[in-house]
Amino acid sequence: MNRAEQELTPEIVVEVGDGFGSDLPDYARRKVTVALRHTRSPSARVHVRVLRHGDPARAEPITAHVNVDLDGRPVQAHAAAETAREAVDLLIQRLRHQLERFNHHRDHRRSDPPTAQKSSADVERQVVRHATSSPVPCSVDAAVAEMDDIGLDFHLFVDIATGSDALVYRDGPTGLRLTRSGGDAAPVSSNLAITLSAQPAPLLDTAEAIERLCLTGLPFLFYLDGEHQRATVLYHRDDGNHGLVDPARNPQ
Repeated sequence: MNRAEQELTPEIVVEVGDGFGSDLPDYARRKVTVALRHTRSPSARVHVRVLRHGDPARAEPITAHVNVDLDGRPVQAHAAAETAREAVDLLIQRLRHQLERFNHHRDHRRSDPPTAQKSSADVERQVVRHATSSPVPCSVDAAVAEMDDIGLDFHLFVDIATGSDALVYRDGPTGLRLTRSGGDAAPVSSNLAITLSAQPAPLLDTAEAIERLCLTGLPFLFYLDGEHQRATVLYHRDDGNHGLVDPARNPQ
């Protein structure tokens, strides 16, 4: 391997829990290496974790998580399955999907010509509003599963434990973070390793949320809508518009 190839080869750290075969780290490392061929950005570091949940009655006791540093930007995926190899295989499928989305967003940003600043009315017309996919309260674990199903890095739901609007998203030292609209710091009841954020959601109208999202450069923004006082998520859509996950649109 020459020097250039060594600089492009990521450091793949695989962490596995007790009770797995000795070949599992190499299996996961090979799978990740192949998946990374789907991106054109250099990967400085990759961290994979495969763990077994302590509850033997759990239908999918094996969880797998991967965090990829792509040129300073994190790409993450999570999966759960009955066996370790099934969890790794499902994890790689979701990682490839995330890498494809990353490539699409990057190419879209590069191809966008500079435009004049739009008025609030013009920006508002580009907001695509839709309901959440969790119209009824659910557990944090169920919200994470729904997030995986819809293929996003965040999911807005009503936490059944507290009755408050909450957001679960891919971030933090565990790869999953939970924040509640009021900054509720009550313990998280979950079978997954989740970091809790006690930061309350800011109160904004749509125009203010768009301005803050653009200024911060974040992929999405969790906030309280000034019109109906419910938590809402504004995010960048693949078509260049803004998506607005609005629980007020859920059927009552």
